[in-house]
Amino acid sequence: MLGSSPVIAFVATTDPRRAKAFYAGTLGLRLTGEDPFALVFDAAGTMLRVATVTALKPAGYTVLGWNVRDIDRAVRDLAEKGVAFQRYDGMPQDELGIWTSPGGARIAWFLDPDGNTLSLTEFTA
Repeated sequence: MLGSSPVIAFVATTDPRRAKAFYAGTLGLRLTGEDPFALVFDAAGTMLRVATVTALKPAGYTVLGWNVRDIDRAVRDLAEKGVAFQRYDGMPQDELGIWTSPGGARIAWFLDPDGNTLSLTEFTA
């Protein structure tokens, strides 16, 4: 039924001005709309709605992620823009904070200004 319908991604913010600076300025997403309820971005053809909320308790897991071709480069580029990558106890991560999963995918995690966990993943061929 929904297999041919585009997905809309959602994440929340308590501070739309700060979220706009991060998602547009730091991550480079194109802002396509904004109103009192949400900022709307184009994330490579997927609509991302950053919903404005009065209170937010970030989830303890990744809520939004990007499939990247070169994770080393993507991590370095974001780090140059001030993004700090998360490190997790018990997960062997390299000097950039990248973990290699048992299946071979390489993953790095970072937080948006509201504490939402975001990720980059480079899948093996």
